[in-house]
Amino acid sequence: MTRNSGSSVARQSTRVALWATGLVALLYAVVGVAIVVWLTISLTAQLDERLQRAMAFESAARRLDDARPTGVPLALPPDGEAMPGGIQPFGRDRTFWFIASDGTVTSLREDLPLPAERYAVTSPTTIDIETSQLRIAGIALPEGHLVVAESMDPLNDARTSVILGLLAIAPALLLAVFLGSLTVGRRVATPIERARQRQLAFTADASHELRTPLSVIEANASLALAAERDAAWYRHAFERVQGESVRMRRLVEELLWLARFDAMQRPPQHEPVDLGQLVDQAADRFAAPAEARSLSLQVRHEASGVTLSAPPEWLDQLVGVLLDNACRYSPVGGSVVVAVSTADRRVVLTVDDSGPGIPEDRRDHVFDRFHRDTDEPGGAGLGLAIADAIVRATSGRWHIGTSPQGGARMSVSWPMTGGGPGRS
Repeated sequence: MTRNSGSSVARQSTRVALWATGLVALLYAVVGVAIVVWLTISLTAQLDERLQRAMAFESAARRLDDARPTGVPLALPPDGEAMPGGIQPFGRDRTFWFIASDGTVTSLREDLPLPAERYAVTSPTTIDIETSQLRIAGIALPEGHLVVAESMDPLNDARTSVILGLLAIAPALLLAVFLGSLTVGRRVATPIERARQRQLAFTADASHELRTPLSVIEANASLALAAERDAAWYRHAFERVQGESVRMRRLVEELLWLARFDAMQRPPQHEPVDLGQLVDQAADRFAAPAEARSLSLQVRHEASGVTLSAPPEWLDQLVGVLLDNACRYSPVGGSVVVAVSTADRRVVLTVDDSGPGIPEDRRDHVFDRFHRDTDEPGGAGLGLAIADAIVRATSGRWHIGTSPQGGARMSVSWPMTGGGPGRS
């Protein structure tokens, strides 16, 4: 992947990560607000319930204790401890005001005067007195009106603790989301960007390869139309046009094959294929090109009855590519040897030639599309790319080395299926 594509992936991934982090932050804020609201409502409801119990306790105590002076609440245990039965009407965080019929106000805490407009309160409500926030509720009694209050400090402290906890978690959560989104985004975007770059490079290389034969054809046509020429010149020009047309047709066929392979949803039907028979048929097709260059083309069957389960047309294409390369790059008078064998429970197809060979430092790139290790005309660098696609799709494995003739050895092996071939 180039530096530009890498920076593009980084920018896109960062943008996606920021969007994801912003969305999570928004959702987190909504959930946080909902938690705080729910906590406030829940704790307020509990507080109101305690106020109602305190008022009911005081009202019942007044009816049962007629000897108690008017306006004096039930005696409290020390330090706000619970009354017998677990009831604690008043304590450290709770107080009361009793407004007698004659207007006299009695309170446990003289420092918290009840506003006059709250003397007749009944429903729970929240008020501020001095620096204290209280929740109050009232009940009418025969001798006056009782108002009970409880401090909101515990509720506010609990709410503050929850808010601080949410705020403390938020940075770590959002950082984790950002880094996670960035990592996932790069992992997802990198192969997509690589595929896009390969597609762009493929299109550019294909255009370049097609431009050359088209330029030759156009140039010969222009020269033929520019002036009258003799028959020999026209024949030579048509031969050049024919050669470039054949080259262009082959290139288009290879491009179409790769395009169909890349777009293929599922591979063709696999069938049992006799590899030895298929190699014999391919060798017959290349007998004439080999003879034209005085090449010795030999087929060796080191194992008989070698059968593979694969699309026959794919294997035929693979053998054709290997033989074509071997015949093309072997020198005049050289040799090409095709062998079918078995080794280590694998079926092996080997093609040796006497050409220049493939240096070790270039073997990792021989299957790249439009890659060529020679300046000799006639190829576009797609043959081995097609062969590699077939080998990978049929669970094969490449072995590239040096042939006994000093040229290239292209070997493919597949896992052996069934009972295996017999030895010849």
